[in-house]
Amino acid sequence: MVTAQDILSLAEAYATAHGLELVTVSSRVFNDGKKLSSIKDGSDLTLKRALHALRWFSDQWPDGLEWPLWVDRPSKSEVAA
Repeated sequence: MVTAQDILSLAEAYATAHGLELVTVSSRVFNDGKKLSSIKDGSDLTLKRALHALRWFSDQWPDGLEWPLWVDRPSKSEVAA
């Protein structure tokens, strides 16, 4: 099961790999620049939004960047593949 911490870990790794601010990643994933900071501050993350984010990161994950071992990675969607 995906957790808010999993999504934050993916977001931070993705941001670092691409030299982006977390607000930019938040905008790309959630279409809401404040969502990741809200999650960091303890805000809830619905299962639907968490699964959307997990899929987004899996589809957009950079080649050569190791996916965190503790996060189950879904296969890429047909659109991304």
